[in-house]
Order: sequence, then structure tokens, then C-alpha cells
Amino acid sequence: MTLLPGTRVLDLSQWLPGPMAGQLLADLGAAVCKVEPPGGDPMRALGPVDDDGVSAWYKAINAGKTVVRLDLKSGEGRDAFRRLVAEADILLESYRPGTLDKLGLGRDSLAALNPRLVHCALSGYGQTGPYALKGGHDINYMAVGGGLAASGPEAAPVMTYPPVADHASALQAVVVILAALLRRGGGPEAGRGAYLDVSLTETVLAWQALPMTGALRPGWQPTRGRALLNGGAACYRVYGTADGRFVTLGAIEAKFWRCFCEAVGRPGLVARQWEPFPQKALIAEVEAIFAGQPLAHWTALLGPLDCCFEPVPELAEVPDHPQVAARGQIRRRGQEPGEGPRVESLLGAWIDGSPPPDRAPLRELEPAAALAAWRRSAAV
Repeated sequence: MTLLPGTRVLDLSQWLPGPMAGQLLADLGAAVCKVEPPGGDPMRALGPVDDDGVSAWYKAINAGKTVVRLDLKSGEGRDAFRRLVAEADILLESYRPGTLDKLGLGRDSLAALNPRLVHCALSGYGQTGPYALKGGHDINYMAVGGGLAASGPEAAPVMTYPPVADHASALQAVVVILAALLRRGGGPEAGRGAYLDVSLTETVLAWQALPMTGALRPGWQPTRGRALLNGGAACYRVYGTADGRFVTLGAIEAKFWRCFCEAVGRPGLVARQWEPFPQKALIAEVEAIFAGQPLAHWTALLGPLDCCFEPVPELAEVPDHPQVAARGQIRRRGQEPGEGPRVESLLGAWIDGSPPPDRAPLRELEPAAALAAWRRSAAV
């Protein structure tokens, strides 16, 4: 099941995007050594904290890694870090641009130490440009990258949760890292490392070609609450039920819409599917239909049909959803003394017919022991 045997990853990142990227590489079989400052990754204190003083969120996003603490502001810490870099395949970091240069650990010096190193710098706005050194979080990157402009009802954009830019940029980082490994592995540039500049903002921006094109065309502007996929169409919306729950209807194709209309006893709605957007009158009629019965009624009636209907499960219900349970991606943790319950979501892929592999809990070692363990675990 291991796709990256013998691959060694040095993860300097903190919070969510970089650590998630490191975990994805670990899930694919790489040996990941996470380097934290003496005080630890600040993510250790974010979210529900267990009796041992460490956040369950931190444990979930860093499972499968070995953690070492190094003071990169000290000569001893930098020397230990250089020893790790010399044997690494991948360096993943999420500092503000220029931070490693100030420590004498910039792009050129690391490449000289290890010419095969794939160095991925993950940042909010990228390594260059007027915003390069500006602070920000997911909501800011979503705004600048165009991810909020057309999302939500007409009154105001809606913040997404979990944060989209954080998670999407982790995937983006892994994609370009794997491509760099492919280039290094063969062809005219075999053996050559890479420096990868990945930004959260540009990850979001990469998704915006269609909506930005629509914004230039009369009649295709994806204005909030007024377009096909963001609330303007009755056939593609979230609706409330009589008992305060919610359902989704994604009946874009005519056959799905017809199936839905006939199932709820309203065949007269079939011909109205493509009324001009926003379809406020038609939406109100469908809202009234769903509001007339509880969730269980609609699940029993529409669930067996081919009309793109799905209930919205509460988060606590998601692990037990029959499809989720059948695919084996979710693990419940927190059985160890002093720990509360938590959930890990494993690699979202099956490999060679096998479900995603389990993750070992994170472990913290001294630098020398971590290097030795890293060598053993990455040996092919």
C-alpha cells in the first residue's frame, strides 16, 4: 500500500495547511519528521485540550509523524536541522517569506547542502508581491482569491467551515511536491531538486476561472443567491424540513428534476425548472413542500429514488453514515488514559483495492533519536 517508500519528509510547518500536507505524505508512505520550536506548534493549544495539555485537533492532524523540537535561533539547533536536511527528500515549511534566510537557512543554502531537496514553501500570499509579508488567515485568503464573492445568500458572503483555503492548499502542496519528485526521479533533470512557492490565496484563485469568466458575460454573473450553483435555482438548493433538519437537492438534469416533482406529487413543477434566476417563487414552493414533513418522511420517500436527494447529517452522525462506514476512512480515537474522544479522517483514497491504512499516533523524540528512527523507517 505504500506509494512513497523510502521518502523522507522534513515538516517545519505549523497550524493546519502544512501539517495536513505532511500528514497526506505520511499516509502515502513517507517518513515524516515534524520540527517544532521549543514551545511547540501553537496548534497544540487550539481546540479541545486533553488532560495531557495537548489539543485533540493537534493530535489528529499530526498522527503518523515523529516530532522533534529544535531552536533554530541557536547554533546547536541549526546544526541539528542541517543534519536532517542533508538526508531529506522533501522540506515543507510555512514561514513568512524571508524567515529562513534570516536564520541562515534560506533556499540557496539548503539547496547547496542537498541538491536533491524538494523544498515547498507554503504561505498565505506567495513569496513575492505586495502582500507577501502581510499576515492573514483563511477568511482573508478566500476573499482575495475570489472564494467568497459568489458564495452565500444575497445579503452577504458566507464563511466556509472547515476552512477551505487551508485544506485546499495542503492538497495543492502535495500535488506539486509529487510532481517535483517525478521530475527528480528520471528524464533530463533526474536528480534535481525543486523550490516550490505555493500560496493559499492562489490555490483558491485557481478555482475561479469559471466564475470570473461568468462575471464578464451578461446573464452569467454568479451573483450570490442568483445563479444555478449558489442558490438561485430551485433544483439545486438546501431546504429545511418540518423538524428543523436539512436536505440537499441537486436535481440539475431534467430526469432528476422530473423524478423529484413526480415523487412529491407536483408534476406541474416539471416545466418550470428553468425559469429565470433567481427563481424566488419556485424556490418558495419547494421550500413549502419540504417544510411540510420531517426529515424521516423525505428520507423514506426520496432516498430510494434517483433524483439527487441527500439529507444533511449532523457532524456526529457522519461517521455512521452507511457510505462513510462502508469505505473505512473514519477512525474514532481517544481511548488512551487522559484523552477525550476525537475523530481521524484517513487518506481519502483506496490503493490497489485496499482501504486507507491506519495511522500511528504521533511520537516525540530527541533530534538524534528522531534521525535514527527516520533512517530506519525510511529504509527501502
